[in-house]
Amino acid sequence: MNQMFAGMDGLLQGFWWVALISSLIFVIQMVMTFVGGGQGDGLSADFDGDLSHAEAPFQMFTLRNLINFMLGFGWTGIAFYQIIDSKGLLILLAALVGIAFVAIFFFIIRQILKLTEVNNFDINYLQDKTGEVYLFIPAEMSGRGKVQISFKGSMHEVDAMTEGLLLPSGSIVRVVRIEKNILIVNKIS
Repeated sequence: MNQMFAGMDGLLQGFWWVALISSLIFVIQMVMTFVGGGQGDGLSADFDGDLSHAEAPFQMFTLRNLINFMLGFGWTGIAFYQIIDSKGLLILLAALVGIAFVAIFFFIIRQILKLTEVNNFDINYLQDKTGEVYLFIPAEMSGRGKVQISFKGSMHEVDAMTEGLLLPSGSIVRVVRIEKNILIVNKIS
C-alpha cells in the first residue's frame, strides 16, 4: 500500500483514501443488507431533527448517505485528477458528483417504496395497533411526527401526534384514536 502512494500528491492520496474506505464500508453494508444483517445502517447515526415539513420517507443525515456521498466524491476525484488542473474545480466537481450519488439513492429508494405501497390501506384499521416512532413526535399536540406500523404484512409510515410528553424515535406506541388521517398515540410503558 505504501508503494501505491509513494510520490503521489496529497490531494490524490486523499481521494484514494476516501474512495477505498467508503467502498469497503459500502460493500459491507451491501452484504449485510442482502444477508439480513440489520434493518438499517448498523449504527444509530440518524439526525433526529424536526423534519415533519418534509415528505421524505427517510432521513437526510445517515451513515448510508455519507458513504454514498464519499463514494461519488472519492472516485470522481481519482477519475478526473489528471484531466482537471484546477484543484478547486476538481474538489467542486467531486462534491457535486457526491451529492448526485445521494440524490440517485433517494430516487431509487422512492421508486422501491412505491412498489411496496398497498392500495387498499385504510388508516382507520390502525385503531389500537402498536407501532414504533420513526420521526420524534412533539409533546401535547404541538406538531407531527411519524410512526411505522405493520399492517397486513407491510410497513406503513403514518403522521402521528400525542397528547402526552415528547416521544423520541424508537418509542413503542399504541394508537388511541384517529383524527383527520393523523394517528393520536400514547407511549406504551
